[in-house]
Amino acid sequence: MANGIARVLRGLGQRVTSRIWRLGYASRFFLAILLHSGTALRRLHLTIREIYFTGVLSLIIILVSGLFVGMVLGLQGYDTLQRYGSTEALGVLVSLSLVRELGPVVAALLFASRAGSAITAEIGMMKATEQLSAMEMMAVDPIARVVAPRFWGGVISMPLLAALFSAMGIFGGYLVGVQLIGVDEGSFWSQMQASVDFREDILNGVIKSFVFGIIVSWVAVFEGYDAEPTAEGVSGATTRTVVTSSLAILAADFILTAFMFTGT
Repeated sequence: MANGIARVLRGLGQRVTSRIWRLGYASRFFLAILLHSGTALRRLHLTIREIYFTGVLSLIIILVSGLFVGMVLGLQGYDTLQRYGSTEALGVLVSLSLVRELGPVVAALLFASRAGSAITAEIGMMKATEQLSAMEMMAVDPIARVVAPRFWGGVISMPLLAALFSAMGIFGGYLVGVQLIGVDEGSFWSQMQASVDFREDILNGVIKSFVFGIIVSWVAVFEGYDAEPTAEGVSGATTRTVVTSSLAILAADFILTAFMFTGT
């Protein structure tokens, strides 16, 4: 009995220690990316190419998802507001829901699923095929040449994608609320303009999306760089990227919302 408990405690301790060690390694890796960012940004064409890869190629899923999320918000919001005779406030409900929460969060989850997993798989395959080792042998730092451009490409793309997601969602809410259901168009737009504050709502949403971009890009490049150089290792790293990024996004969203909108 005592030996069994001891084995369980040893196994638990080993897992906790390995997680702490891995978090420390990821933090040192993040600092290395920042130190090599100057080299990556001086070669601007590398970062622009990654912005295209992570941002432009993610536009379709972001725009289509934003449209349907906005349409669902329009339907559900109208049904709720109708009970209280406040259907004219539909524009406020749709815009604040998207700008404050759904826009940054859902866009970041989609970004992690599409772009984050692709970054991890790409870097992992470069490691598996020994391209990163070949760069080191030629005195080319793979963090400056491969990792940093992909990191900054994701960080720059994420706020732009979140803004497009919110804009498309508002358009979807307009289509359902005004064109389909018949809410007054003037009330829809005027109340939205009067209620949405730039600093409290829009700017905080941009800050959220920027933080989410850092989280997703950091996790994606780290998992790819740290992946085992096998097909199974790259597959596992890709899965960990999506799972870890999604959980980190939701946790960070709670923390940021607590500081931004409750004054704590």
